[in-house]
Amino acid sequence: MRIDFTIMKPEIPVLSFFSGAGFLDIGFMQAGFKTVWSNEYDRNFVKGFEYGLSSMTGQHHRIINNTSIIGIGPNQIMREAFHNTAVPDIFGIIGGPPCPDFSIGGKNKGRTGENGVLSKIYVDKIMDLQPTFFLFENVKGLFKTARHREFFDDLRKQFSEHYMTDVRILNALDFGVPQDRERVFMVGLKKKWLKKKLGVRNIPKDYEWFQWPEDKHFAGAKQRFAWPREVPFGITPEKPANIPEQLMVGPIICNLDETALLPNGLEGLRPMSDKYHVIHEGDVSRKSFKRLHRWRYSPTAAYGHNEVHLHPTQPRRLTVREALRIQSVPDTYILPAEMPLTYKFKTISNGVPVKLAHAMAVAIRRMIEEEPR
Repeated sequence: MRIDFTIMKPEIPVLSFFSGAGFLDIGFMQAGFKTVWSNEYDRNFVKGFEYGLSSMTGQHHRIINNTSIIGIGPNQIMREAFHNTAVPDIFGIIGGPPCPDFSIGGKNKGRTGENGVLSKIYVDKIMDLQPTFFLFENVKGLFKTARHREFFDDLRKQFSEHYMTDVRILNALDFGVPQDRERVFMVGLKKKWLKKKLGVRNIPKDYEWFQWPEDKHFAGAKQRFAWPREVPFGITPEKPANIPEQLMVGPIICNLDETALLPNGLEGLRPMSDKYHVIHEGDVSRKSFKRLHRWRYSPTAAYGHNEVHLHPTQPRRLTVREALRIQSVPDTYILPAEMPLTYKFKTISNGVPVKLAHAMAVAIRRMIEEEPR
């Protein structure tokens, strides 16, 4: 059964934790969800969320709570979200706790790190609030690295009494995003709600129950297509005929007459370096100063984390708008002028690509709305 989410009513409420600049929220909004409560502690990210979503929708958006989640109790959250009215039968929680403590390129402190602790607190909040469903997103290192996997399994076990959970690593490239970005997603659905809907006998018995999103046009893209190799900077490489344009950065960042006129289109970090002129197009072998190839996908957006991505055809770093486009953020989304440039790149790096967020949101909505088979 296919559902037309553009006409589906009413909107399903979600509580957004670690909202950042709102990329995950945008994907869920596009699928018929409504963020009724949001939390972001960083003041600059708050500015990005509020200005970006307001500019994109033409409606006022704000972060409901900008204090640390450590000190926010469940009663306060529910009061701020639902204003002392009855809690709806269906609502969800979405969020991706800060990930540097589990990232290979980050601090790698694991569960004891300042950010690692927030993953446990996020799970505790979900258990306190008992939503119908939840989404937990993080770097794949939390799931794939042996020293962190035990912590991840412990978090998952915490849900076992009240929730069915399913886990998968997804790559944004497989959903039409021109970026090689793998992340682990854990989805949970409340057992009590599911029993009421399906009946006790129809409850799935194992973890592999969620209908994960898939786009046949892009699935397995990294191994599926013959990607072009690097070429000297300044040379115009031939465009491959068999690779979808959606997976190439060139069509979205190399039309300079277009991107320069867009909001945030001229904002960029521009320190002088000889490397800008000598690194080959498509050479992404080094930790920093990676030059994108116009007919390839981008490496994982990690601007501001000791990593510099260079424009394919220009001797410079990417601009804010180019980075937003690589994260599949709509051009109507604008980051405010007063937000420091380093924070713009940092919040862009932290976000879930909007197309991937939307694919997950559609899959969750279908899970909730479809009738039992």
